[in-house]
Amino acid sequence: MFHKMLSVVYCIICLFHLSVSAQDMPDSWNKEAAATVHPGLKWFTDAKFGLFIHWGLYSKLGGRWKDSSYFGSGEWIMNRAQAPASEYAEIAKTFNPVDFNASEWATTAKEAGIKYLVITAKHHEGFSMFDSKVTNFDIIDASPYHKDPMKELAEACRQQGLRFGFYYSQYLDWHEPNGGGNTWDFNKSAKDYKQYYQSKSIPQLKELLNNYGPLGLIWFDMPGGLSESETKTMIDSLKVIQPTCLFSSRVGHGLGDYKDFGDSEVPPTPISGAWESIYTHNDSWGYIQHDMNFKSPTEIIRLLSNVASKGGNLMLNVGPDGNGKWPAYSILYLKETGKWLKKYGESIYGTTYGLIPAQPWGVSTSKPGKIYLHVWQVPSNKILRVHGLTAKIKSIAILGEKKPLAFKQSDTETQITLPQIWPDERNTVVEVVYDGYQQDLSQLRTQTVSNYYPQTEIPAVYAIFNGEAHIKQYTFSHYFGDWKHENCITDIKKPSDAVIFPLEVEEAGDYKVVLDYACEPESASQQGFVTLLGQQLPFQTLQTGTSDSHRPMIFIQHTVGIIHIEKGKQNLAIRPATGNKQALFQLRKIILQPVK
Repeated sequence: MFHKMLSVVYCIICLFHLSVSAQDMPDSWNKEAAATVHPGLKWFTDAKFGLFIHWGLYSKLGGRWKDSSYFGSGEWIMNRAQAPASEYAEIAKTFNPVDFNASEWATTAKEAGIKYLVITAKHHEGFSMFDSKVTNFDIIDASPYHKDPMKELAEACRQQGLRFGFYYSQYLDWHEPNGGGNTWDFNKSAKDYKQYYQSKSIPQLKELLNNYGPLGLIWFDMPGGLSESETKTMIDSLKVIQPTCLFSSRVGHGLGDYKDFGDSEVPPTPISGAWESIYTHNDSWGYIQHDMNFKSPTEIIRLLSNVASKGGNLMLNVGPDGNGKWPAYSILYLKETGKWLKKYGESIYGTTYGLIPAQPWGVSTSKPGKIYLHVWQVPSNKILRVHGLTAKIKSIAILGEKKPLAFKQSDTETQITLPQIWPDERNTVVEVVYDGYQQDLSQLRTQTVSNYYPQTEIPAVYAIFNGEAHIKQYTFSHYFGDWKHENCITDIKKPSDAVIFPLEVEEAGDYKVVLDYACEPESASQQGFVTLLGQQLPFQTLQTGTSDSHRPMIFIQHTVGIIHIEKGKQNLAIRPATGNKQALFQLRKIILQPVK
């Protein structure tokens, strides 16, 4: 009966829209944009690569308050240390960023291939990094620097052809009695949030829009204290000043012009519309002197191409120190990314998500008449099989090179012969130019399996779900604010909750089956099966730990055995044994490793 079910399930339509359940993350990460499309979005959707800069009094502290060191989000140090507002404000008297050089910052961003830059005008600490007439708690009046670095940076960015924008924390303000967040100094029940908006937040936003030239966007953060109608009134009053300026979705109530996903989050499958993923270069947004966990050029290049392959923008953050200097690794690795973009930037800028299914060798992006294959992993036989690429091909070549690559096509795929010398192991882009129509197969569930790769990883989102089984996104942190996101299958409890992974197997052979999952204590020691064409691998779940949004979620890669897989279309299933009382686990992916 179970094999009949597999056969029926495989025949269903394989195009799908992923629905993710409620997320365990801060409610203030408003990720919905307005239904009306802003007419000025094209520059944003074409840009693909932005630079975030978190800079404030916390940069002077560098992750230390008094005798304690903090890891994670350095810009939250006032909150984490429960530092009194009056005492914290004293830092401004020694904040003197004499090494700040707006021209150097903008030039480095340009060399990195950045297209827009967003900097913190005021973060949650309440200190204004610009000349504000609304408060004296700003860089002009409260610090010995007595200059407005935002003026210089706005001009330097325009000279380099970069769009310029401001981050502004509209609700949280730990310096102000009526601002959101500081309940260790100020009585929460006595706060008047509307008074705060009227006296500081909205007037400062108007200063930013009036005094720094044309802005590409205002990046709002942590909405609160206003109803939907009040938020719309605020937005309308600001749009009068600069109608073309874009507002991020964190303005709240689904009223932004584009979507920002959660910190360090990329959607698991391509989505349409204007959206952005935001990532730190190391583990913190604000400067922490002891945080040396920087993403390598390879990681940045692949992150950028992955985000572009889903249809969005990447905004990568740099945290300058209190003197105005960027971390040396940020400068070095961003410039290295820029060198890659000089050769392969056509495959990033102005693109949208790839039209072909997920592939074992990397990701893809597209433009009209072109598909760009971002090859992260070269098959050992040097034959790149691209399932789903069926349009009439005019030419195939490594992007930027004239020598064509040999290829042959069938009704279901294109096979490309790769050169023996591979230009860039981090990500070499193959450009496919075609005529006519290429079907959009970006949501196809069927995953390619080949023994010419060390292993094939199949994310849980590509399963076909039965019974109560469904996808849930788990959000958790390593260090404070160092958020991670994993999409896992959960509620696989009864045999009727089986999940099926449709496979396109290129070569028959034996494969090790590895289940990558997290398992709560109450779910441990339960039994399940991996099945395929009459073969059955029994396994018992292994405990990894209790899930908690504020500590790491632990995953195990559990090898459950070897299974023989024939060439062609196959269905691999995971189902619980009869009699289990709990869900088996939170399944993140399955891994198939060819036995050599």
